[in-house]
Amino acid sequence: MKTVNKYKIQALTALILLIFISCAEDKVSSSTLSSASEIANNQHPSLILTKAGVQEIRANLGSIPIFDETLANVKAEIDAEIELGIEVPIPKDYSGGYTHTRHKKNWFALQKAGVLYQILDDEKYALYIKDMLFQYEKIYKTLPAHPKTRSYARGKLFWQCLNDSNWLVYVSQAYDCIYNYLSAEEREQLETNLFRPFADYISVENPQFYNRVHNHSTWGNAAVGMIGLVMNDTVLIDRALYGIKGLNQDKTAKDDDGGFINKDGKAGFLANIEEPFSPDGYYNEGPYYQRYAMYPFLIFAEGLNNVKPEYKIFDYKDGVLLKSINALLNLSDADGDFFPLNDGQKGMSYYTSALVTAVDISYKYGDQDPGLLSIAKEQNSVLLDDSGLAVSLGIKNNEAKPFNKKSINLSDGPDGTEGGVGILRNEGIELVFKYASQGSSHGHYDKLSYSLYEKGDEVLQDYGLSRFVNIEQKGGGNYLKENKTWAKQTIAHNTLTINETSHFNAEYEIGSKHHSVLHYFSSENESVQVVSAKEDNAYQETEMLRTMALIKDEDFEKPYLLDIMKVTANKENKYDFPYYYFGQVLSTNFEYQTANTLKQLGAKNGYQHLFLEGSGKAANENSKFSWLNNRQFYTLTSVTNKNDELLFTRLGANDPDFNLRRDPGFMLRRKNTKNTLFVSTVEAHGSYSPVTESAVNSNSNITQVKVVLDTKDYTAIAITTVAGNTKLFITSNTDASKEAIHSLKINNNEYQWTGPYYFKQIKTNKL
Repeated sequence: MKTVNKYKIQALTALILLIFISCAEDKVSSSTLSSASEIANNQHPSLILTKAGVQEIRANLGSIPIFDETLANVKAEIDAEIELGIEVPIPKDYSGGYTHTRHKKNWFALQKAGVLYQILDDEKYALYIKDMLFQYEKIYKTLPAHPKTRSYARGKLFWQCLNDSNWLVYVSQAYDCIYNYLSAEEREQLETNLFRPFADYISVENPQFYNRVHNHSTWGNAAVGMIGLVMNDTVLIDRALYGIKGLNQDKTAKDDDGGFINKDGKAGFLANIEEPFSPDGYYNEGPYYQRYAMYPFLIFAEGLNNVKPEYKIFDYKDGVLLKSINALLNLSDADGDFFPLNDGQKGMSYYTSALVTAVDISYKYGDQDPGLLSIAKEQNSVLLDDSGLAVSLGIKNNEAKPFNKKSINLSDGPDGTEGGVGILRNEGIELVFKYASQGSSHGHYDKLSYSLYEKGDEVLQDYGLSRFVNIEQKGGGNYLKENKTWAKQTIAHNTLTINETSHFNAEYEIGSKHHSVLHYFSSENESVQVVSAKEDNAYQETEMLRTMALIKDEDFEKPYLLDIMKVTANKENKYDFPYYYFGQVLSTNFEYQTANTLKQLGAKNGYQHLFLEGSGKAANENSKFSWLNNRQFYTLTSVTNKNDELLFTRLGANDPDFNLRRDPGFMLRRKNTKNTLFVSTVEAHGSYSPVTESAVNSNSNITQVKVVLDTKDYTAIAITTVAGNTKLFITSNTDASKEAIHSLKINNNEYQWTGPYYFKQIKTNKL
């Protein structure tokens, strides 16, 4: 009841504020209203398509294959929609429901019909848009808030203002395309009864949605700004760029995911560029939501660039919007699927329409990187606008070159000082190491976590999110409770959990204050690439230093991973170190017992969702675990002691609705230990052919992994192969500068090097 009352107060406050804005800006608003219908004909289209661009597109039709094919596909789609007739149902459903889906289809159809009208000069598309817009105009002002009450900010057409904003972003483009087709009276009717009330509703009447820094608000800002650009309404444009001025924010209001609104008073489109993006272009919510936000970021930026070039929006914050596209493309695996950092649905890739927009706009307004043309060719689609034409001409002229994904370190935070994500790549093996900030309300409690890929296939996985997007049968397509009870919890990730408690005790307010710190990143030597970071806030008076090296060695078929986690604690703890693999268990070098009756591993913090399938004790200084997946062999070799427990787990406990995948896991558990060191290698090796029924190189190439030194300043690991060759890796735990000169004695042998690490083959007798 308190929440209901709070939002009633917010709504009343918003209405009062709207009256004040109207009065204070009466002169501007009345001027805008009177002039909006009198803009000269030569100014439209101007938002995404331009008059000059339309002429150039028409001149090239029939000679630009990728553009021509996209145009033909869109024409067939919209012709079919026109044949079906217009339907504007009264809203009643959540995501995935009929009315939700119909209004969503309508916004796409309107936008596409607009570009068809401009390019083909066929009046039927303009008439279709006009007729549908007037059906929306007829019902909009009488629509109450959406009947589904789950959202913190209900829309009118949709259950949340976010989707109403989606609608206006797309429909603004359609309106721009038929602006001159409509009479002045028709434009005034649409603007008075539909567009301006629509913009006011998602902004002034819903400040808890609009006036903050979040991907939701980015959509809202873009929606208000784009319709403002079409109507030449400076009030709306200003509101889009800077938020609702003078609004006293309710800092206790939470969004659907538990995040707080606009804590620092900043709001609007520019704040949504300044705050979430690092100077490298990393978006703090993660690549899944960066992909979602890139469409409003870039489509509104393109509109601003065309209509209000004086803002120089693509230069804002040192051109970070265009930088972010390169960062986002690098946050994808070999198949183009985005790494599921934080909340992220697996399978989302740069083949989505939002990335067609990103690639095309980046190419036209950036430095025309020919690597982007190769991705556009893979996407096999372009925008039907000026930027799509630029890409099409580049492809036609054979200017495309491969987009080369290299190892990269992307900083996090508005100033690049709040951790980051390091990606190491070598011959099809990709390591994704996360040492970033919390990631706003979509963040997970997984400091120093990682995932490992081979040629686009997951070797050791990050679970991603617990949600079936737009599948109505699963919670209306929204986040499921298991997203908080499992997917966000630390034990769901390949990182260290202490005392069965998640990092920061899974409390957003605490986690959002802290970030991990980069120790060093080194990718200059392609044979030995290393990323290392520290975390000392996840657990009180405990420091974790994780160093991960991707090593290409001539003694190995493929690059292998060396993982070193150094833990310094103030008391004895229980440590759990999971590895979430896929596939079939092949062999171990330790005995274990399987469980005939499955029991859950723990009571809370994600443990309640894990079944214990089997357990054993470490019998050697190294414990080995091998598995087969996608016809490839993998082996984990871990340094262990006789008290270490080795657990086989399976996801699915306390999941009566089957909302979680039944994924397997392998866990190393170490009890009653204070300071400790976890060291392991992960090898990808060999292959299996079901056609020839032959297994090639199915065994590990490592006979021993040994800790030969571990001090405050240095950790040294020796790796011995089946051929008897020993490699020594030393990492500096304190001074990690590239210029630092190190000298270290191990067993009366001197090792000297410059930089944060040392790697070399040595003679076994030296150890």
